[in-house]
Amino acid sequence: MSGFLGELIGTMILIILGDGVCAGVNLTKSYAKNSGWIVITFGWGLAVAIGAYAVGQFSGAHLNPALTLGLAAIGEFPWRDVPAYLAAQMIGGFLGACVVYLHYLPHWRETKDPAVKLGIFCTGPAIKQSWSNLLSELIGTFILVVAILAIGANEFAHGLNPLIVGFLIVVIGMALGGTTGYAINPARDLAPRLAHALLPIDGKGGSNWGYAWIPVAGPILGGVFGAFFYQTFFLGKMTPAFWICSVVLLVVIIGALITEKQHKVMDSNKAIGSSLENNY
Repeated sequence: MSGFLGELIGTMILIILGDGVCAGVNLTKSYAKNSGWIVITFGWGLAVAIGAYAVGQFSGAHLNPALTLGLAAIGEFPWRDVPAYLAAQMIGGFLGACVVYLHYLPHWRETKDPAVKLGIFCTGPAIKQSWSNLLSELIGTFILVVAILAIGANEFAHGLNPLIVGFLIVVIGMALGGTTGYAINPARDLAPRLAHALLPIDGKGGSNWGYAWIPVAGPILGGVFGAFFYQTFFLGKMTPAFWICSVVLLVVIIGALITEKQHKVMDSNKAIGSSLENNY
């Protein structure tokens, strides 16, 4: 099996199981309905582990453009193979979402809320605030890439690494996923979002393309910064690229803080206005 086919099949398995658990927990008349966030995080963790077990020997099981770009940025993966890997991951993500659609075919018409249907395919913010949402995705993917590289530097029993990475996905979801649904993977979000837009899903509504750039840009920034961070502090190899990424991170943090301050002022003004209205 080629690396391209490995990434395609591995990412397809990841999305079938990951989006599948979201569908099972949220679609009307599913036996798993209302199982909750813990089930979703464990489902995604096991989805990553199974995808990695399936194709790791053929492609290294990146299954994530952010990881592929991060590894390439620090010289751990050849740039010439990056386009093929990214294409395979996107195709696999799209096909996996199509399989989930077909598997739950009678459930879409029974589920009335378009937002629920969209949430099965892709992520969205619990509180819509672009800079903070971007920062959340950046942080989550930063932890993902640093931890994957750290896990790879340890010796485990043969074949145990994918399972450890699966538990990493679970804990990232539990600790950091409550803000944006933790895409931490552009292929996990953008490809299924495209499938949602193209598939004939009954009563689906829009695909929220205005938000779609955040679970792409955030993971890429976080993945690349995470790789340079690991290279700098774990391997002792300082490069100018680390400082460039650090400046980008600082800009995102400042943007999030300024936006939050503006929202606080707006909320305060609303409270004052409401109080004045009540006095007259």
